[in-house]
Amino acid sequence: MSDGGTADNPAAQVLTLLAARGQTLAVAESLTGGLVAAALTDIPGASRVFRGSVTAYATDVKHGTLGVDAALLAERGAVDAEVAGQLATGVRERLGADWGVATTGVAGPDPQDCQPVGTVYVAVSPPGSGGVVAQRIQLSGDRAAIRAGSVRAVLALLREELVQTARAAGRNTEQNGEDGCLQP
Repeated sequence: MSDGGTADNPAAQVLTLLAARGQTLAVAESLTGGLVAAALTDIPGASRVFRGSVTAYATDVKHGTLGVDAALLAERGAVDAEVAGQLATGVRERLGADWGVATTGVAGPDPQDCQPVGTVYVAVSPPGSGGVVAQRIQLSGDRAAIRAGSVRAVLALLREELVQTARAAGRNTEQNGEDGCLQP
C-alpha cells in the first residue's frame, strides 16, 4: 500500500495497520454520511483492506439493514453508545469484515433524540464476538466541523484499538514462548 502520507493521516495509518495483519474493515455511518469511507478510499491501495460501508442515516435503516435492536432505538434513539456498538458489529458481520466501525450523532443544526448538537458516539467492533468499544465525544462548531471531527474520532479510536490488540498479542506471544521469543 502506498504511504499516502501515513505519518499525518489517520485513515492511512489504520489501513497500514490492517494491511500488515491481513485484516479488513467495514464502516457504518450516520451523521458522517460517507465521510469515513471517503477518507479511507482516498488512500491508494485501500481496496486491499476496505470492504465497504453502509450510510444508515434513517433509523429504520439502522434496524433493518444493520440489525440494531428496534427496542433500543425506540427507547434511547439513534444517538447512543450501544446503538453505535451495534452499528459497528452489524456492518462488520454483514460485509464480512474483520473490524467494523460506526458513527452516530447530532451534526445540527437542531438537537436530536434529546441530545444537543455536537453529541457523537463512535464505536469499534473487533474480530470475534464481544469487545465492542464505544466512545462519546462532544464536538463544537458548525455541521461540517462536527462531521469532520467525528471522522477523526472514529479513525483515532480504531487506531488505538489496533495498537492495543497488537500489544496484547505481543504479550501473549512472549508469555507462550512463540515466534522466536527468547526462553529462560
